[in-house]
Amino acid sequence: MNECGNVKSKSDIKIKMPKKYKVIMHNDDYTSMEFVIEVLVKIFGKSVPEATKIMYEVHENGHGIAGIYSFDIAKTKALEAMSIAEGEGLPFNLTVEEE
Repeated sequence: MNECGNVKSKSDIKIKMPKKYKVIMHNDDYTSMEFVIEVLVKIFGKSVPEATKIMYEVHENGHGIAGIYSFDIAKTKALEAMSIAEGEGLPFNLTVEEE
């Protein structure tokens, strides 16, 4: 109900969109370009050409955006990628930041 005691109409209701979060890949001197592409394809669902483009962005700029998701999905994908890297003995790092 609104302040006059009336039931709110659809036009009175404001829908707040959920926040989105960027998964950012960071460059290092040890993780191979092939590994980065593989992670982008398998975990982030990128095509090979798109993954290659992102990998070069990471390589040239020191970081690149792997994807933009809700917080839970972004965090899960980042942790999954870092877990695989850790299993391979790589220092690959991803962070999650609000868009």
